[in-house]
Amino acid sequence: MNSIWYITEIDLTIRILIAGALGGLVGLEREWSNHPAGLRTHMLVCIGSAAIMLLSIYGFSDFVAEENVRVDPARLAAQVISGIGFLGAGAILRTGSTVSGLTTAASVWVVAAIGLCVGAGFIYAACLTTLVVLISLFVLNKFEKYLMRHRRSQEIVVKIYDRPGVLGNISAVFHEQDLQIENVKMKREERFGKEDDPDRIVELCISLRSAPKHKLIAAIDSIRQMREVVFLESNQWILPKKGAIPQSTKSM
Repeated sequence: MNSIWYITEIDLTIRILIAGALGGLVGLEREWSNHPAGLRTHMLVCIGSAAIMLLSIYGFSDFVAEENVRVDPARLAAQVISGIGFLGAGAILRTGSTVSGLTTAASVWVVAAIGLCVGAGFIYAACLTTLVVLISLFVLNKFEKYLMRHRRSQEIVVKIYDRPGVLGNISAVFHEQDLQIENVKMKREERFGKEDDPDRIVELCISLRSAPKHKLIAAIDSIRQMREVVFLESNQWILPKKGAIPQSTKSM
């Protein structure tokens, strides 16, 4: 019988270990960057994909010699590519107009492909793919941030008492700092009083065109001092009404 349908236990073990190592390298970068799917998730996906590929190629070798049996090594692999989407979708989060987790979802999908390559014995392609993925996650991520530093918008959420003129005063502060407002969304918090209640809370979601950091800090500090402001949050800082020191938070 043709030996291509058989694999030794040593070769099988080596491929599984290689899949775990390559998937772990990608997962380590995601873990280091504090993203939802980290080291263990990527390792499991890559090892699982390799195991399914090995099963697809060698798991049905006993039936190869049977009459009217056609072996398709790619059949289970195709199901992995389409089925891994549910795991990637779970890593995608949407907060307001901001969508995060897309890169992590893509890394989970490509790790599945790496596992399939390892399971099929396509080791060079798996290693090359892992190298390119790591370069894109480490190097291109920094390069992209450098190129897009002047095009990314800042999002600020301000909770204020619903009183006349407050929105105009906030807009005036941004204007004084030469910050351009791209969009403003207003949402009333119904759990805080009735329509005519002076203590009723309104949430403003303000999108600003990217601007120098010192101007944004100055505008935020001025808005915090307003009596009508209850809470202020941005994609860089989370601040209560008064007395807080801005603390940088890690962005995606």
